[in-house]
Amino acid sequence: MWRRWTTTGPAILAATLSAMGALLAADARAGSTQMVAAAHPLAAQAGFDVLAAGGNAIDAMVAVQTVLGLVEPQSSGLGGGAFAVYYDATSGTLTTFDGREVAPAAATPDYWLGPDGEPLGFWEAVVGGRSVGVPGTPMLLDLLHARYGSMDWADLLVPAMTLAEEGFAVTPRLASSVAGARELDRFEPTRSYFFPGGAPLEAGDVLMNPAYAETLRLMAAERSAPFYDGPVAEAIVAATTAEGGILALDDFAAYELVERPPICVEYHRNLVCGMGPPSSGALTVGQILGMVEGFDLQTMGYGPEAAHLIAEAARLAFKDRALYMADSDFVRVPVEGLVDPAYLVERALLIDPMAANPDAEAGTPPWDEGALRAPQSTQPEHGTSHFVIMDEAGNALSMTTTIESGFGSRLMTGGFLLNNELTDFSFRPEADGRPVANRVEGSKRPRSSMSPTIVLRDGAPYLLIGSPGGSRIIGYTALAAIGVLDWDLMPQSAIDLGHVINRGGATDLEAGTAAATFAAPLAELGHEVNVRDLTSGLHAILVTDDGLVGGADPRREGVVLGD
Repeated sequence: MWRRWTTTGPAILAATLSAMGALLAADARAGSTQMVAAAHPLAAQAGFDVLAAGGNAIDAMVAVQTVLGLVEPQSSGLGGGAFAVYYDATSGTLTTFDGREVAPAAATPDYWLGPDGEPLGFWEAVVGGRSVGVPGTPMLLDLLHARYGSMDWADLLVPAMTLAEEGFAVTPRLASSVAGARELDRFEPTRSYFFPGGAPLEAGDVLMNPAYAETLRLMAAERSAPFYDGPVAEAIVAATTAEGGILALDDFAAYELVERPPICVEYHRNLVCGMGPPSSGALTVGQILGMVEGFDLQTMGYGPEAAHLIAEAARLAFKDRALYMADSDFVRVPVEGLVDPAYLVERALLIDPMAANPDAEAGTPPWDEGALRAPQSTQPEHGTSHFVIMDEAGNALSMTTTIESGFGSRLMTGGFLLNNELTDFSFRPEADGRPVANRVEGSKRPRSSMSPTIVLRDGAPYLLIGSPGGSRIIGYTALAAIGVLDWDLMPQSAIDLGHVINRGGATDLEAGTAAATFAAPLAELGHEVNVRDLTSGLHAILVTDDGLVGGADPRREGVVLGD
């Protein structure tokens, strides 16, 4: 079903000049009239072949996602969910589609509490049937294609079906992910698929998936119906209940794709638009941008001074995120208040250019809700993928897709892994007698950090961007957008920026990049600093006077294809 809702010291200066100098040498990809950027070369090629054959962005989406689910199974697939931000060139409208997974109707707020009344450990919750929500990706592909697509549905499944039947080469990233995954060998058929002969897959192995091909043949004939009222739903219920889950067939029959209005924040002369609740992405990215807009980032450039301001804005935004953001169909979220320009100016006044504020708290945005809430504590979020597509007609798609942790719940049926999305809910339903907005409730969608973004300039798409990376998605996306919109970087250079991440506490700097040199200046300003690997998966397309320019994150295996 489809439901629609309608101050600079010498150390800071030196680090800034060094960082900007490195960026000026970065290459940009050539202009094109149509383009796909995705996290795996085979998926990007499948999508681009659709465009080259005369298909549009939504046709290409179907091919990209079904191939990604096969060749990058640790990140997304038919057993998960997705958010899509779409610009339709014919009508000139931007809208968003919520294909987020849904909790069982029988779930209650104490879902993740153990017999002792305390929350389960994260991995104790992840592995098995209890973490699986009703997947939304199949319906999203189906209904968006039915509404906007131009090519035959079955033809769009052929690339993935052929690869599943004939085999594809395992990439180094997939091989290392398999080798490092916890408890991936716990259940069949997952064990046999990823550990043939008892050993983990290795890079270069040719992997075939006849079960996935059979699922795609079923989809070719009946579209997404088997996932919600048919054999695929039945198989998922059987697999999850056998391992402690409580999903029922009625949960699948009740699932709806929801069309929601985009959340847009004005930034300079652009509208930065994305997915609202149950995603926290657009609200939190929008808050960060809204708070730093009053500072002259353009002049200061990429360096520790800008990093400090961005990190402090992110700290404040994540405090609001923890307290207010959740599925707005279940709890009242002050959406307009959180991105109200006057409120963001008020919050920005809390940013001291010369000192960090580790004691920052959530604000009080303008709204009419008086109920007290408790903030949610941070918990892990992991396996996700992002891709962007623009066709010759100007239709544009930014889509983030996930099964939550790498390899999801470890359960597999029909050749695809099942999500563990229910671990994105708060494990504690309340604190100090106050409810947590993102607590578990029956038929509720867990809060997400996915931030598929389309930036509009003069009413038309200017920048398409997004990333995987759990709750760090927000920081990855915000910084790369600033790179393009403030520092006039091409997408590849913006993506290559060393990451600076704050999620309401310590500031993380990306090891091996210019960002790592910001550690001492930021520590002097009072930041608790961690230098660590930060594996984003940003993909972006920029519309220029000379055509489309794309970028793909070198931290993963993505590519950009255009002509």
